[in-house]
Amino acid sequence: MATDSSQTFALYRDEDGSQHRMKFENWFVVAILIGVALFTGADIFDDVGEGASVLHLIGEGLVAVLAILGAFILWRRSLTLQIQVRKASIEKQEALMEAERWRSEASHALKGLSDAIDAQMSRWSLTKSEKEVALLLLKGLSLKEVAEVRGVSEKTARAQSFAIYSKTGLSGRAALSAFFLEDLMLPN
Repeated sequence: MATDSSQTFALYRDEDGSQHRMKFENWFVVAILIGVALFTGADIFDDVGEGASVLHLIGEGLVAVLAILGAFILWRRSLTLQIQVRKASIEKQEALMEAERWRSEASHALKGLSDAIDAQMSRWSLTKSEKEVALLLLKGLSLKEVAEVRGVSEKTARAQSFAIYSKTGLSGRAALSAFFLEDLMLPN
Protein backbone atom coordinates (compact mmCIF):
# COMPACT_ATOMS: atom_id res chain seq x y z
CA MET A 1 0.00 0.00 0.00
CA ALA A 2 1.55 3.28 -1.14
CA THR A 3 1.38 6.12 1.32
CA ASP A 4 2.92 9.54 0.98
CA SER A 5 5.13 10.81 3.74
CA SER A 6 2.70 13.50 4.94
CA GLN A 7 0.04 10.84 5.53
CA THR A 8 2.58 8.65 7.29
CA PHE A 9 3.64 11.53 9.51
CA ALA A 10 0.03 12.30 10.36
CA LEU A 11 -0.64 8.66 11.21
CA TYR A 12 2.44 8.20 13.37
CA ARG A 13 2.61 11.46 15.31
CA ASP A 14 4.29 11.17 18.63
CA GLU A 15 2.12 13.71 20.45
CA ASP A 16 0.58 11.16 22.79
CA GLY A 17 3.24 8.47 22.71
CA SER A 18 1.34 6.44 20.13
CA GLN A 19 4.43 6.05 17.96
CA HIS A 20 6.35 4.49 20.84
CA ARG A 21 3.41 2.26 21.70
CA MET A 22 3.10 1.11 18.08
CA LYS A 23 6.84 0.38 17.89
CA PHE A 24 6.62 -1.66 21.07
CA GLU A 25 3.56 -3.57 19.80
CA ASN A 26 5.25 -4.32 16.46
CA TRP A 27 8.42 -5.60 18.08
CA PHE A 28 6.37 -7.59 20.61
CA VAL A 29 4.47 -9.34 17.79
CA VAL A 30 7.76 -9.99 15.94
CA ALA A 31 9.17 -11.56 19.12
CA ILE A 32 6.05 -13.74 19.54
CA LEU A 33 6.24 -14.93 15.92
CA ILE A 34 9.94 -15.76 16.28
CA GLY A 35 9.15 -17.58 19.53
CA VAL A 36 6.41 -19.57 17.77
CA ALA A 37 8.85 -20.48 14.99
CA LEU A 38 11.54 -21.57 17.47
CA PHE A 39 9.15 -23.65 19.62
CA THR A 40 7.64 -25.21 16.51
CA GLY A 41 11.12 -26.01 15.19
CA ALA A 42 12.07 -27.62 18.51
CA ASP A 43 8.81 -29.61 18.44
CA ILE A 44 9.60 -30.81 14.90
CA PHE A 45 12.99 -32.16 16.05
CA ASP A 46 11.31 -33.84 19.00
CA ASP A 47 8.61 -35.32 16.73
CA VAL A 48 11.24 -36.68 14.32
CA GLY A 49 12.82 -38.55 17.23
CA GLU A 50 9.44 -39.97 18.18
CA GLY A 51 8.67 -41.08 14.62
CA ALA A 52 5.84 -38.63 13.79
CA SER A 53 4.23 -38.87 10.36
CA VAL A 54 5.58 -36.86 7.46
CA LEU A 55 2.25 -35.06 7.08
CA HIS A 56 2.44 -33.94 10.74
CA LEU A 57 6.04 -32.73 10.29
CA ILE A 58 5.13 -30.84 7.10
CA GLY A 59 2.20 -29.14 8.90
CA GLU A 60 4.40 -28.04 11.78
CA GLY A 61 7.12 -26.96 9.35
CA LEU A 62 4.59 -24.82 7.52
CA VAL A 63 3.59 -23.18 10.83
CA ALA A 64 7.25 -22.39 11.57
CA VAL A 65 7.87 -20.99 8.08
CA LEU A 66 4.70 -18.84 8.22
CA ALA A 67 5.67 -17.50 11.65
CA ILE A 68 9.13 -16.54 10.37
CA LEU A 69 7.63 -15.00 7.23
CA GLY A 70 5.11 -13.00 9.32
CA ALA A 71 7.89 -11.76 11.62
CA PHE A 72 9.99 -10.72 8.62
CA ILE A 73 7.10 -8.87 6.95
CA LEU A 74 6.18 -7.04 10.17
CA TRP A 75 9.84 -6.18 10.85
CA ARG A 76 10.29 -4.85 7.29
CA ARG A 77 7.05 -2.83 7.50
CA SER A 78 8.15 -1.33 10.84
CA LEU A 79 11.47 -0.26 9.38
CA THR A 80 9.78 1.19 6.29
CA LEU A 81 7.35 3.20 8.43
CA GLN A 82 10.18 4.49 10.62
CA ILE A 83 12.04 5.66 7.50
CA GLN A 84 8.88 7.35 6.18
CA VAL A 85 8.30 9.07 9.51
CA ARG A 86 11.89 10.35 9.57
CA LYS A 87 11.58 11.52 5.95
CA ALA A 88 8.28 13.29 6.71
CA SER A 89 9.84 14.93 9.75
CA ILE A 90 12.77 16.17 7.66
CA GLU A 91 10.39 17.43 4.95
CA LYS A 92 8.33 19.23 7.56
CA GLN A 93 11.45 20.88 9.00
CA GLU A 94 12.58 21.89 5.51
CA ALA A 95 9.15 23.37 4.75
CA LEU A 96 9.20 25.31 8.04
CA MET A 97 12.71 26.59 7.27
CA GLU A 98 11.63 27.60 3.76
CA ALA A 99 8.59 29.42 5.14
CA GLU A 100 10.78 31.22 7.68
CA ARG A 101 13.30 32.14 4.97
CA TRP A 102 10.46 33.53 2.81
CA ARG A 103 9.04 35.52 5.73
CA SER A 104 12.48 36.91 6.48
CA GLU A 105 13.11 37.90 2.84
CA ALA A 106 9.61 39.37 2.45
CA SER A 107 9.30 40.94 5.91
CA HIS A 108 9.54 44.52 4.67
CA ALA A 109 6.92 43.93 1.96
CA LEU A 110 4.70 41.99 4.36
CA LYS A 111 4.86 44.83 6.90
CA GLY A 112 3.84 47.29 4.21
CA LEU A 113 1.02 45.01 3.04
CA SER A 114 -0.14 44.52 6.62
CA ASP A 115 -0.20 48.27 7.18
CA ALA A 116 -2.05 48.82 3.89
CA ILE A 117 -4.66 46.16 4.76
CA ASP A 118 -5.16 47.71 8.21
CA ALA A 119 -5.53 51.19 6.67
CA GLN A 120 -8.14 49.93 4.19
CA MET A 121 -10.08 48.18 6.95
CA SER A 122 -10.06 51.45 8.90
CA ARG A 123 -11.39 53.31 5.82
CA TRP A 124 -14.22 50.77 5.74
CA SER A 125 -14.90 51.61 9.44
CA LEU A 126 -14.50 48.01 10.58
CA THR A 127 -14.49 47.53 14.34
CA LYS A 128 -11.51 45.89 16.01
CA SER A 129 -13.43 42.59 16.18
CA GLU A 130 -14.45 42.83 12.54
CA LYS A 131 -10.82 43.49 11.56
CA GLU A 132 -9.75 40.37 13.46
CA VAL A 133 -12.44 38.30 11.73
CA ALA A 134 -11.52 39.74 8.32
CA LEU A 135 -7.83 38.90 8.82
CA LEU A 136 -8.68 35.35 9.88
CA LEU A 137 -10.91 34.98 6.83
CA LEU A 138 -8.07 36.27 4.64
CA LYS A 139 -5.84 33.61 6.16
CA GLY A 140 -8.34 31.00 4.97
CA LEU A 141 -9.96 29.98 8.24
CA SER A 142 -13.53 28.72 8.16
CA LEU A 143 -16.18 30.48 10.23
CA LYS A 144 -16.04 27.62 12.71
CA GLU A 145 -12.26 28.04 13.03
CA VAL A 146 -12.63 31.83 13.32
CA ALA A 147 -15.09 31.32 16.18
CA GLU A 148 -12.72 28.90 17.94
CA VAL A 149 -9.71 31.21 17.58
CA ARG A 150 -11.66 34.20 18.86
CA GLY A 151 -13.50 32.32 21.60
CA VAL A 152 -16.95 33.25 20.32
CA SER A 153 -19.85 31.30 18.91
CA GLU A 154 -19.98 30.41 15.24
CA LYS A 155 -23.18 32.48 15.03
CA THR A 156 -21.26 35.54 16.25
CA ALA A 157 -18.44 34.96 13.78
CA ARG A 158 -20.99 34.58 10.97
CA ALA A 159 -22.76 37.83 11.99
CA GLN A 160 -19.44 39.68 12.07
CA SER A 161 -18.51 38.35 8.63
CA PHE A 162 -21.85 39.58 7.24
CA ALA A 163 -21.17 42.99 8.81
CA ILE A 164 -17.75 43.04 7.10
CA TYR A 165 -19.25 42.22 3.70
CA SER A 166 -21.97 44.82 4.20
CA LYS A 167 -19.52 47.59 5.16
CA THR A 168 -17.07 46.73 2.38
CA GLY A 169 -19.65 46.19 -0.35
CA LEU A 170 -17.96 42.90 -1.16
CA SER A 171 -19.92 39.76 -1.90
CA GLY A 172 -18.04 37.34 0.36
CA ARG A 173 -14.75 35.77 1.39
CA ALA A 174 -13.45 35.31 -2.17
CA ALA A 175 -14.13 38.95 -3.03
CA LEU A 176 -12.48 40.07 0.23
CA SER A 177 -9.37 38.03 -0.55
CA ALA A 178 -9.31 39.20 -4.16
CA PHE A 179 -9.58 42.83 -3.05
CA PHE A 180 -6.24 42.58 -1.24
CA LEU A 181 -4.43 39.87 -3.17
CA GLU A 182 -5.47 40.32 -6.80
CA ASP A 183 -2.75 42.83 -7.69
CA LEU A 184 -0.08 40.76 -5.95
CA MET A 185 -0.54 37.99 -8.49
CA LEU A 186 0.30 40.08 -11.58
CA PRO A 187 2.81 38.48 -13.98
CA ASN A 188 6.28 40.03 -14.09
